[in-house]
Amino acid sequence: MFKLLLLLFPVFIFSNVLKVGKNEQFTTIKQAIAASKSGDSILVQSGIYKEGNINITKPLSLIGIGLPVLDGEMKYEIVSFRANHILMKGFKIINSGEDEIINIGAIRLYDSQYSTIENNIFENNYFGIYIQRGFRCLIQNNRITSKRATSQERSGDGIHAWVSEELWIKNNYIEGQKDGIYLEKVIKSYIYHNYSKKNLRYGLHFMFADDNVYVNNTFDNNNAGVAVMYSNNVGMVGNNFINNWGDANYGLLLKDISFSKIIDNRFHNNTTAIYLDGATKIDLLRNDFENNGWGMKINSNCMENKIINNNFVNNVFDVGTSGSMAMNDFKRNFWDKYEGYDLDKDKIGDVPFHPLSLYAVLVESNPAVMLLYRTFFVDLLDKTEKIIPSLTPENFVDREPLMKKINI
Repeated sequence: MFKLLLLLFPVFIFSNVLKVGKNEQFTTIKQAIAASKSGDSILVQSGIYKEGNINITKPLSLIGIGLPVLDGEMKYEIVSFRANHILMKGFKIINSGEDEIINIGAIRLYDSQYSTIENNIFENNYFGIYIQRGFRCLIQNNRITSKRATSQERSGDGIHAWVSEELWIKNNYIEGQKDGIYLEKVIKSYIYHNYSKKNLRYGLHFMFADDNVYVNNTFDNNNAGVAVMYSNNVGMVGNNFINNWGDANYGLLLKDISFSKIIDNRFHNNTTAIYLDGATKIDLLRNDFENNGWGMKINSNCMENKIINNNFVNNVFDVGTSGSMAMNDFKRNFWDKYEGYDLDKDKIGDVPFHPLSLYAVLVESNPAVMLLYRTFFVDLLDKTEKIIPSLTPENFVDREPLMKKINI
């Protein structure tokens, strides 16, 4: 990991410093780029620059002084990286053009390696940052927001990466885009400490993206916090999935994913905290499920998943399933609905707990049954099912329920 860190950050050998604006050496950024040599640093003074598309074809460092504004006038891809070792920091980049075919946006990286985009503000762009076949690029400390999106079809992503490797996406704030962060065919990348909020679709979206890790991010009030689709070996650690609430909204959506780990995450106030469809060999360890509509929904095509040492507190339904068989392992979880006892004082309940209630099964097949929620009839139905099981799978059980909540 230390070797990766050293290689990740671009190395510049500054041979010259060029200045733009306020009666300095150049009056436009394009003039300074044309006059520069590889490795030069260009300092851009505050002001508003309307220069169409700024095309960078050599290793350069563009540094904004006093937050200069690059305005795309709703027409242009504002900055294009067409070389390696490009650094861009300290700019406000606004009003990119919009094109649904070529997906233009504020900054686009074309086959760029070891480049950095940091400490910038992006406002009112179609796509914020688009990375195309990038390698070891760093995207950090940027604020990306948009209010121009009226629908998913008319909006781009905050950070969009395609066919890239070893990206680091850190400490960014993203709001009002289609997806906050979208990774397609991206491998071996690290998504750390981003705040993705109020995006029209997903806070973070994986498609065919293997061997990635996302850690300590917050996904707040998106249509779904995170969607991981058609991917393997994804690490999900220490994230907050909160307030993803509404019709068919999820904290975390897993679609055809295998060999992954979900550890030490917090799922609070989501319609469905985790929805699993075609998920196999997933380890869910030490996660906190609280105040959700559904803690977990597990489709019948999910197998060999381990749900161990998690907290389920104050959810309407802790677990739901579309099948009649249980092919997943529940073990040593804390369930606030557990009414058993611990006579031998080993902190494990002496009576197994069946987290799937009959009422949850009925609601899954007929949502109108929710009208009976919190009625005496429902309580009677569930208690009868516990005594004489009839419709719930007999092996859908935690045989070692914990008596106390786990500190996560």
